[in-house]
Amino acid sequence: MNIWVTGYRKYELGIFNDKDEKISVIKYALKKVIIEKFEEGLEWIITGPQMGIEQWTCEVVSELKTEYPELKLAVIEPFSNFGNNWNENNQYHLFIRRELADFVAAVSKDEYKNPSQLKNYQKFMLDHTNQAILVYDEEFEGKPKYDYLAVKKYAETTDYSLTKIDMLSLQEAAENYRE
Repeated sequence: MNIWVTGYRKYELGIFNDKDEKISVIKYALKKVIIEKFEEGLEWIITGPQMGIEQWTCEVVSELKTEYPELKLAVIEPFSNFGNNWNENNQYHLFIRRELADFVAAVSKDEYKNPSQLKNYQKFMLDHTNQAILVYDEEFEGKPKYDYLAVKKYAETTDYSLTKIDMLSLQEAAENYRE
């Protein structure tokens, strides 16, 4: 079983500091779902390189590998040289997340040219996974809306399931995390 994990960018969650407690809660929620999926046969977590849910997923999987060494992580980028225009600190964080992965590749060998590369990226992620874990709430739209709509449409004609971590799920995770 291969699962695509994506969701909000960190700025969409109002997170501007790497020590924000919300990150710990989000990682706690992700870890719980990933462990459940691992017990159901999960082999690969496939995620992207975006700052936020995707990069935190890399950290969670890396931490889980000590307990679940069979778990694999792939970081798939939509196009070549992704993140090259980011500031030095963000490029460093991207470098670290790539280093945590068992496999890193770009869907397009070209640098960014047009939005069709992002559609191709979505299609690749859907075609190479059996399920998605999406940190997204329809009441709080953001960039994950496009992935959510793509997953829903794909699931209409394919045996593909979605696990959504919405704001209520994150609130419950925050309460459990504090305990």
